[in-house]
Amino acid sequence: MRIAVCDDEEFYRDKIRALVKEYLTVHNLDCEIDLYLSGKSFLDRKENMVRYDVVFMDINMEETDGIQTAMQIRKFQSETAIVFVTAFINYVLEGYKVNAIRYIMKDTLETAIPECMDAVLGKMQLRQVTFSFTEGDKKLYTDNIVYVESRKHRAVFYCMETEPVKYHIYEKLDDIEKVLSAYGFLRIHKSYLVNMKHISKINNYIAMLDTGEELPIPRLRFREAKEAFVAYKGAV
Repeated sequence: MRIAVCDDEEFYRDKIRALVKEYLTVHNLDCEIDLYLSGKSFLDRKENMVRYDVVFMDINMEETDGIQTAMQIRKFQSETAIVFVTAFINYVLEGYKVNAIRYIMKDTLETAIPECMDAVLGKMQLRQVTFSFTEGDKKLYTDNIVYVESRKHRAVFYCMETEPVKYHIYEKLDDIEKVLSAYGFLRIHKSYLVNMKHISKINNYIAMLDTGEELPIPRLRFREAKEAFVAYKGAV
C-alpha cells in the first residue's frame, strides 16, 4: 500500500506513521509511507493526485490547508482514501465535501486509526482480482499490476509489491483485458496491456512508465492510446 501523511507537526507525522505501520504489520501487509510537511509540498508533486491509496491529511496547515489539498486530489476524481486528522471538531462538514473516508481527532489516534484502516481495507477489496498463475492462485491489488505482456501461449504479469515480481499464466491477453479494462488498463499493443496509473507519459510511439520502462505503441494504435490516456488522466 502507498500511504502519505501530510501534517506540519513532526510529532503527529511520526505518530500516524508508527500507528499505521503497526496496523499493517499485524495484517501482514507491506507499505510505503511518505511524509509531507504541508499541503503545498504534497501538491508540488503532480503524481501525488493519484499515487496514494490513503492520505492522512491535517486540516490546519499554513499556505495550503488540508481541505484545499483534498479538493485538488478530488479534481482528479482519485480513488485515494482521504482521512482528515485534526485537533478541531468544527470542520466535519468540509470533510463530506471531498468524500473523506474518516475524520479523526488527534487525541484519539490510537483507537481511531485501526478502525479507520479497517474501513480502508474494506474499500480496497473492491480493487482486487484473482488469477490462477503457474505460481499458484494469487489475489492482486490492481494498482500493483504495472502491465501484462503476452508471450506466445502465456502472459506475464509485471507487478510491484515489496519488490518487482512476475507472475505467469496460460491465458490469452484478450481474456485478461476483459477482466482488467474496468480498472484503467489500456491495450497499447497486441502484446501489452498497461495500467494507465503507471504510465507517466505517452509520446513518440512510446509509453513511458513510472518504473522507468518504455513500451512501444504501434503507429496504428498511437492516436487511440494517446486519447484514452488523456481522457483517463482527466477523469481519475
